[in-house]
Formats: sequence, structure tokens, C-alpha cells
Amino acid sequence: MKYDNQWRHYLMMLLVISSAAAASEVGSGNVHIPTTLEGPFEPVTRRFDPALRRGSDDLPMDHPRLKKKVTGMTPEQVALALSAAPTSVWVSWITGDAQIGSDVKPLDPSSVASEVWYGKASGNYTSTQKGVAAVYDQLYPFEGLQNYTSGIIHHVKLEGLIPGAKYYFKCGDSSIPAMSEEHSFETMPPVSPNMYPSRIAVIGDLGLTSNSSTTIDHVMRNDPSLVLMVGDLSYANQYLTTGGKGASCFSCEFPDAPIRETYQPRWDGWGRFMEPLISRVPMMVVEGNHEIEPQVAEITFKSYSTRFAVPSEESGSNSSFYYSFNAGGIHVVMLGAYIDYNQTGIQYTWLKEDLSRVDHNITPWLVAAWHPPWYNSYSSHYQEFECMRQEMEALLYEYKVDIVFSGHVHAYERMNRVYNYTLDPCGPVYITVGDGGNIEQVDVDHADDPGKCPSPGDNMPEFGGVCHLNFSSGPAKGKFCWSRQPEWSAYRESSFGHGVLEAGH
Repeated sequence: MKYDNQWRHYLMMLLVISSAAAASEVGSGNVHIPTTLEGPFEPVTRRFDPALRRGSDDLPMDHPRLKKKVTGMTPEQVALALSAAPTSVWVSWITGDAQIGSDVKPLDPSSVASEVWYGKASGNYTSTQKGVAAVYDQLYPFEGLQNYTSGIIHHVKLEGLIPGAKYYFKCGDSSIPAMSEEHSFETMPPVSPNMYPSRIAVIGDLGLTSNSSTTIDHVMRNDPSLVLMVGDLSYANQYLTTGGKGASCFSCEFPDAPIRETYQPRWDGWGRFMEPLISRVPMMVVEGNHEIEPQVAEITFKSYSTRFAVPSEESGSNSSFYYSFNAGGIHVVMLGAYIDYNQTGIQYTWLKEDLSRVDHNITPWLVAAWHPPWYNSYSSHYQEFECMRQEMEALLYEYKVDIVFSGHVHAYERMNRVYNYTLDPCGPVYITVGDGGNIEQVDVDHADDPGKCPSPGDNMPEFGGVCHLNFSSGPAKGKFCWSRQPEWSAYRESSFGHGVLEAGH
């Protein structure tokens, strides 16, 4: 096995909580939870209602969960993120009104302060910290398209915190005054083989539908201490710049459009939608294909890279697209699939250096996450990021990564331990948690279903090369698809929801 027996007493498990799952039963202690990743076992879940596979409509911008509730420079969209160490936390928020139209004028980030007042007792703020602010533009210099400029986005890093402690805070500008209401959070436990966050929620491809609301309501009832968001967040690029409905295949529906459009106010709605959760629970994000949002001059990811604070610099990365952090005895690596991942690139070099510094005596568990899965038996996105797997898989195997989380495929799938498409007790467990409820429907077809094997040209990545292959060994030797569920696919279910990772010893 991967580790000596001294590590076998540690526990990690994943529960998939779909909209139809018995979350209350899981939390009541009335069910038996498997205690290893060796399997095979099926998640504790109610049978999924196939009617839910139709998806649900997006919430309108005037929905109470999306509508702006504050005025002036009062903070909104308050969010937390971890730093690389448990002694610091990022606090983010937005002030002022975003603008949309043919002629917009950006707000001045220096016109309002970025302050956080915080302390260990409610109402008693013994420390203050200042940070940085920015705005971003999403510009479409084409006739009939609307431009967007954001409110003022603030990021403040709180330092010198005590691990495993509760803090209360307000954020804003005390000189106006325009301060938020009081929020609270708990820092991560110390980096130690005996200390873990109590519960980690894993969400992918969330969106802003009524099903998304169900997912977030379930997450909040599960009371996690950390959220991993594995890409495709707001689905703002499913809309036209005017707010009119777009299409998942934009070029199919609008072949004459000069560029794929987005409706950036959906991002603001998403920030308000998430605030009740992420103003008290840190959320760590990684980019998905719906965050690309191209502008002219090859500008991409402008909203994603401006709205979210991530510990890039603290973890030795020079990019917000990949970084790492510790959560007690877990080292987590977030990787970018939509930037250079080749072995000659900066991200690969950073990843190798980061993994080489991991001490399994201190952080016994090593978790990685990125958006598109490498192992996937669904027809949708089948072998789409095979190039990334070929470039990076050996490195993850060498440094003993335990679990990999991805989204992108709108379904759930858990793999047996695998390396290079071969069952391997030292390989990671790959888990796809790819439908948090977004407006696109749940993926149902499997590549091994009769007549459902895609052609090699069907699933083309939005970044990187094409490396589709026929299998060179095993029951599918010489074929592009298996004729039955692959042996490396342990369990799959076409449902929406989220995952819950629990750790203990």
C-alpha cells in the first residue's frame, strides 16, 4: 500500500448528497458509513428521481437570493478564503454598483477603504487590517453588445490568527461609515497528522437554478468547515450581454456572433446567492471552462481572477489558476486545466516543487482538484483532457496523491484506485462531483452504452491539444470505448448534488 501501517488508522470518506439523498439520515447516525477508500462500496443515498435529470431553470435576477439588499458603499457579497497556512484568512467583498451599457465608467477603487475589524469575541474587534481593491471590465466593442464594469472588489488578508479558533469580523470603510454586519468564521486546525477540518463540502458546476439552491441548502445543513468549488460557478456565459438567454453551444445557436457573450450581473447574483455560506465558511475555487469568458485581445478569466482571493503567492505560485494550501493534516493542490499544463511549463514545474515539499509525517493526506476529469466513463467530455492526464498523471502518482476531485461531467462517478487506466492500489481515487444543479441537464449516457460511444472528434477541449487514444490493454484493447462499465469505474450515478468529505483519526 501507499503508506506504512502507521497511517492506516486515518479515515477519509466521501458521501454524495444528491437532491434526493437522505442527508438527515446520514447525519443521524442511523446508517453505517464505510471507513476506507478501498471499496468497492456504494454511497449512502436514496434512489435518485429520474425526473430531476431535466434540470431546472435559472433564478431570475430579482429573486430574493440574487437581488442586491444594500445601498451606497455598504459591503455585499462577503466571502472567505484560506491562505496557505492556518494562521491567515482572506476576506473579500464588493462595494458600489456595477454598471452595464454601451458606455460605462469604472468606479475608482481608491475612493473607498478596504478594512476588516476582527476579534475573538462578538462585538469586540481588537485588530484591524487593510487590503487592496480593484475593478474589472468585460468589454464587447461590437454593435448591439453591452459592456460591464464591476463594483469595487476588496481583498484583505488577516494574519497572525490562532489555528482552530473562532473570530468575529466586520468589513468595509469605517470613515464613511459603511461597514458590513458582523460575520464569524473558524480558522483551520494546526497543520498536524492528528488534526483535520471536521467536514469538507465538494461542489462542481453549481450555477444559479432552483436545483442549485437545493444543493447549497443541503451544504449549509451539513455545516462544513471548508468548501472546495471545482469550477463552473455562475454560468454567466450562458447569457447574452443584454441579459437574454444564450445557449450551452453558443456557436451553434449564434453562428454569426463575433464573440461568446456573457451577462456579468449573474456573477453579482451568484456572490449574493453564496454569501450566507461563504461569509462564514472559506471557499477555495479553481477555474472551469465557464469562467473563460473571452474578450478581444485574447483577454480571458477577467471576472474569475478579480473576484476571488486565492493563496497563489503564499504557495509559491505566480498565478491564480493554480495554488496549494493546508487544512490540518491534508495538503490540497488546486490545478489549472485551461492554462499550460505541459511538462515544460511553469505550472508543472511549480507542481513538482510543491509536491516534493509535502511531508507525509505532517500532512498524511494529499488531495488534488481541477475541473475536467481525466477518468470518465460518460459520453460527455469522454477523453477530453487526455493530454493533461498524459502530461501530469505520473507526477501525481510519484508523489502519492490520495484523492482527486473534478467536475465538468454533470453526474457523479467514483473510480477505483487507478494509474494509466490500470487498477493500481497505489493510484489515487478519482471522484467526479460534476453537477451542483446548473441549468444544463444531467449527463446520462455512458460511453459503454450501446450506440453511445462518441467519435474521437466529438469531445474537443476548450484549451490544450487532442490526445484521444484507443486502449492498449485490458478488455477494451484496441477500442476507443469499453463495451461495459470500465473496471476502473467503481460507481456512477446521473444525479446532481454535492460531496461531503469527512476526515478523522
